[in-house]
Amino acid sequence: MNDDKPSLKDVAVALAYEKGEDAAPRVVAKGRGLIAQRIVELAGEHGVVIDTNPELAEALSRVELDELIPVELYKAVAEVIGYVLRTREKMR
Repeated sequence: MNDDKPSLKDVAVALAYEKGEDAAPRVVAKGRGLIAQRIVELAGEHGVVIDTNPELAEALSRVELDELIPVELYKAVAEVIGYVLRTREKMR
């Protein structure tokens, strides 16, 4: 098995948050397999920090596109946001 090829179990979810506009982050892209791989590729091409958290990605994949994340995922997503902010700061 080639590790470069995603399996159908591989999942990627992209979140967006507009301060002052959104009450919480919202799901703007999600997919499995090749779609997940493309989401990750596009994120990398645009300098988006990527966090690998399969359990959170799986939970977020059940949220409809353009919907706010559910309250029960706030803490986990806040941890990811903290990671992203720290990583961005290190990159500067």
